[in-house]
Amino acid sequence: MTIDHPLTPLLAPRSIAFVGASARPDTPGNDMMRMVRRGGFAGRVMAVNPTAREVEGYPCVPRLADLDAPPDLAVLAVRNDRLEAAMAEAAAAGARAAVIFASAHLPGDGDPPLPARLAAIARASGMPVCGSNCMGFYNDLDGVWVCGFPSPRRPQRGAIALVAHSGSVFGALAHNDPRLAFALAVSPGQEIATTVADYLDYAVSRPEVKVVGLFLETARDPAGLRRALEKAAARGVPVVALKVGRTDAAAAAALSHSGAVAGSDAAWDALFDHAGVIRVATIDELAATLMLLATGRRAAPGGLATIHDSGGEREMLIDLAERMGVAFAPLGEATRAEIARHLDPGLEPGNPLDAWGTGHGFAAQFEACLAALMADEATGLGLFCADIRDGYYVSDGFAAAARAVAARSGKPLAVATNYTQVRHDGIAQALARDGVPVLDGTTNALTAVRAALAYRDFLARPPDPPPVVSVPDAARRRERLGAGGPLDEAAALDLLAAWGLPVAAHAVADTAAAAVAAAVRVGFPVALKTAAPGMLHKSDVGGVVLGLADADAVAGAYAAMAARLGPRVTVAAMAEAGVELALGMVLDPQFGAVVVVGAGGTLIELLPDRVTALAPFGPATARRLIDRLALRPLLDGPRGRPPVDMAALAGIVARFSVLAADCAGPVAEIDVNPLVCARRIVAVDALVVPTRRGP
Repeated sequence: MTIDHPLTPLLAPRSIAFVGASARPDTPGNDMMRMVRRGGFAGRVMAVNPTAREVEGYPCVPRLADLDAPPDLAVLAVRNDRLEAAMAEAAAAGARAAVIFASAHLPGDGDPPLPARLAAIARASGMPVCGSNCMGFYNDLDGVWVCGFPSPRRPQRGAIALVAHSGSVFGALAHNDPRLAFALAVSPGQEIATTVADYLDYAVSRPEVKVVGLFLETARDPAGLRRALEKAAARGVPVVALKVGRTDAAAAAALSHSGAVAGSDAAWDALFDHAGVIRVATIDELAATLMLLATGRRAAPGGLATIHDSGGEREMLIDLAERMGVAFAPLGEATRAEIARHLDPGLEPGNPLDAWGTGHGFAAQFEACLAALMADEATGLGLFCADIRDGYYVSDGFAAAARAVAARSGKPLAVATNYTQVRHDGIAQALARDGVPVLDGTTNALTAVRAALAYRDFLARPPDPPPVVSVPDAARRRERLGAGGPLDEAAALDLLAAWGLPVAAHAVADTAAAAVAAAVRVGFPVALKTAAPGMLHKSDVGGVVLGLADADAVAGAYAAMAARLGPRVTVAAMAEAGVELALGMVLDPQFGAVVVVGAGGTLIELLPDRVTALAPFGPATARRLIDRLALRPLLDGPRGRPPVDMAALAGIVARFSVLAADCAGPVAEIDVNPLVCARRIVAVDALVVPTRRGP
């Protein structure tokens, strides 16, 4: 089934011309001809070679111009020094798409370099291009294999789509494990004309695709990637991403605390959270998660149920699940009673369940116990944990039990081995064909389970529109911010207040008398802070004095501070002691305004307790972010302290996200630190860093 999509001529062509086709074995020009036949392509294949009459049984013409009809796809398997001419010939011949295997790197190349020149030809002719410097693609749905390297893989229609910036990762996943049944696997290379965003959009447009895996090094089309991820979310197609290249380079250049703690990777976390993308850390985790989600079954409400043939391995899984945040389903009494009926003496019904006793009638026992576990209303999904291997009657019995229970349950069920090197190719592939994936390695399996539960929860999120914040002079404020130059603390607090955030009462003074008068107006006790221009972190230079209780204290503190840091100060009311949070905004060059919520006060630089989200968002998202913080229990009022009004706090964070979105562009960074959370929630200090920093 083909679809109407801009990438259809590239990924599902009806005709392909292979430029550089060769009859010489063990060359890319020959390998690509043999691979297109092995893939089962049913369309027209034409070879292009000036000296051959046929290649691997396909008819050959000297040049693209000699074809009797324009091809949908031109595959350019030529050297770098011939690429530009070949690309121009493909465009002139009316090819609708192209694949480029070569690196497109020329020593001593001119300006613009060859990749840019190839991209210009593609743009002018409207051609999507896979490459350059790619390994091609496999479209198993339509039998289109376009690749310049031999592979032992066999055609099988699957439900997994994979797009991998790394050719090695592409090859590792596409060439080695038949359990990974692909609908589509793409090596996009340098993305000179067609990006990951385009391939993702195509993949989620195919109804056969149940899950997409991404191996990402960068985003060459950030806006397009966000749109494609949102499309996947809207269609209920989970996306599993392994994003590499985490770096502190962005943090090193940041001026605010928020920018320093966020770094460049925070925007990726925020994007993934926004679109429900499941993030994994290793290729093994990626593979396991893709296999579990490719079944198309979604986790039901509840937790994990597991059955084991080993008490020791059960204990290991319990320890790992706690560390990884995977919760087990609490079984009902009826379920426990049903399980107890089938257990050998000395075994206790429960979850996780060790069901191995004497071994007599073990297959029926395990099937009955697993069926009871899966049927419990508290179970969201299940794992049959056993180190199955080929040619072993116990493994065959376990496989039969798992297969039978999966056939009766609509919940996801997988077999999990605790050792990744068990020899089980035959039994694992048979189970996978029957919809029971075999996940190798305890942590890999638990990662996949955690992903399935997280995606279920993502799909259950209610609509959460950002609050409507009316700021009558918002345009004037943004214009002022765009003019550049520093904002002192008072101006920064005024900006927060304009968007509806509660701020401490404050005033600016430049004499001792004015400081005392300001203190009287805002009410003792007060804090005295330097307002010297360009002073980003006042406490670092002794520019903050707290708890001044009367006029004499204010006058004395002012005299000492003015002598060291200048006459301009801010006088602010002291906030009630409470839990200190920090709110921040960082303008990411790829994904826009990113909000950071984390531990505040002096802890902001000491504790890695922070979460991120793309701005703007609503109060439900704000509440979810706050609930993920390690300091969250402190907001409930431990040891007799009054609890924080969580609804009010979530509303404040949501309004801050609107401010972040509204001012993104003219503002590069915002710090609100601390946001003191007590009976009253109040922003005590703020820093705003404009994108333009003055003349």
